[in-house]
Amino acid sequence: MSERLRNNLPGASELRATLAASRDVLRSVAVFSFLINLLMLTGPLFMLQVYDRVLTSGSLPTLVALSIIVALLYAYFGFLEFIRARLMVRLGRRVEERLRCRAFDGVMEQALRQGPGQGQQAISDLVTVRQYLSGQGPSAFLDMPWLVIYLAVVFLLHWLLGVMGALAAAAIFGLALLSERAARDAVGEAAKAQARAHRLAEESRRNAEVARALGMQDSLRRRWVKSQGEALDLHTIANDAAGGFGAFGKVFRLLVQSGILALGAYLAIGHEISAGTIVAASIIMSRALSPVEQAVSNWQQFLAFRKASGRLQSLLAEVPPDRPRTPLPPPSGRLQVENVSVNLPGVERPILQGLTFAIGPGEGIGIIGPTGAGKSTLGRTLVGIVKPSRGTVRLDGAELDQWPVDALGSYIGYLPQEAQLFSGTVAANIARFADQANPAKVVEAARLASVHEMITRLPGGYDADIGDAGMKLSAGQRQRLALARALYGDPVLLVLDEPNSNLDADGEAALDRAIRHSLARGAAVAVIAHRPSALAALGRLLVLADGKQAAFGPRDDILRKVLARPAQGNLVAVPAARGGTAP
Repeated sequence: MSERLRNNLPGASELRATLAASRDVLRSVAVFSFLINLLMLTGPLFMLQVYDRVLTSGSLPTLVALSIIVALLYAYFGFLEFIRARLMVRLGRRVEERLRCRAFDGVMEQALRQGPGQGQQAISDLVTVRQYLSGQGPSAFLDMPWLVIYLAVVFLLHWLLGVMGALAAAAIFGLALLSERAARDAVGEAAKAQARAHRLAEESRRNAEVARALGMQDSLRRRWVKSQGEALDLHTIANDAAGGFGAFGKVFRLLVQSGILALGAYLAIGHEISAGTIVAASIIMSRALSPVEQAVSNWQQFLAFRKASGRLQSLLAEVPPDRPRTPLPPPSGRLQVENVSVNLPGVERPILQGLTFAIGPGEGIGIIGPTGAGKSTLGRTLVGIVKPSRGTVRLDGAELDQWPVDALGSYIGYLPQEAQLFSGTVAANIARFADQANPAKVVEAARLASVHEMITRLPGGYDADIGDAGMKLSAGQRQRLALARALYGDPVLLVLDEPNSNLDADGEAALDRAIRHSLARGAAVAVIAHRPSALAALGRLLVLADGKQAAFGPRDDILRKVLARPAQGNLVAVPAARGGTAP
């Protein structure tokens, strides 16, 4: 994506708008930078007066007066530097505070589109942007225009000194460009390799039990070491290039300072300048080249900032902010699926093709079919996680995206195939981490899921910390706790994906009671299952085969006519039907 195109994207405008909202800070920083650089002339002018006036006149009062003035000016200089640094820190903080919610939403949206393995790149990019804005890099760029003013002052002292200074500044600028060109590709590839290594480490951490049980730890370690080694090699190349140019730049600057002194001495011998002018010119040139050298030494941080801001702009453009919507009345639970097809990125064949059915309040549907038929994708589509590539899913006649995301979620109870819990307490997980959770509703949901007694037996009960992703609980406990979360708040649409996969007989009985209770209070219920015990309370079945609607109708008819081997109590072996019955 070209720089010009990226700057025209909505995300680029959003980032620019965030900086534009900080004009007051930027103006103050610019004013302070002006005063700071003006005060930097204090030292050269002081030395000029000492050499050309105090030493020649031998006046101690003049020396004392000049010293007091210089001390006051330096104190004011330090105060301005302190304030400017604080302002830059707050500028970085303001940018992060304004964009952090958008970056978080972008991470969540990317996880839904591309899978959870994408990591937290946007969060890292935002931190990189904030750290750069809060550091010394921007100050160096703000000070750099003063190079022209300092060179003009040196020209006034003597034109040969000015020419030498201008050539030195041009050479250091050339070093900066060479440093950027040498490190550009390596920095970008190093960031990608580091992200891959981080992804491998996170996957290995999440699946540590399987890795240990199946003897995969050594293989996983080798994969991670190889990926981390690639990142380390690329970082080394980039840092070597930047470090080499940085070291050469420092040496060159020292040579310039010494050259200025030598040229000044030559001119002083010829009585073209005074001795004080030699020292003043050297100090001014040192100050003129300082921001350039600082920019070169911070070039790696600048490149990282530029790449991070570019990725952040692209993400903000791809994931626009949630638009305001006209509030809709609470739905009753009438679900309509109209000619829905789903294509996932990177998958040639459609996952779902032309599905059409409907369920109303108090009605239940079981979704069955062989592995890979698209059952879980259908469940994710019903709750708005996956958007149909064709057709629509409606709740009470309105498409799902007509509700704000969190408002829609409050009407839905969803239990995914893998129970996904969060670090925190039992009560917070059941209440979906609501800021003002209703304790009575938390206990009610736990009772409906028949998990109340299990919770009270935990140390701390409802306030017990379940650990990272609920690792302190068994698989069955996690699933039943996730069921309680799905039931919290009396949702009008309940979608359960393999809800009995980790349940014992008592758990399955509790699940059946929860489904019947939801139907009795008027919720629409969709249950994806392989085992028929989860379907006892449901009136109709939908059979999927190769992503298509193979059959739809009363549960008993489907179980009798379509299932290949019902005696085994497993609903996997469903033959691909030649046609389906529309509702």
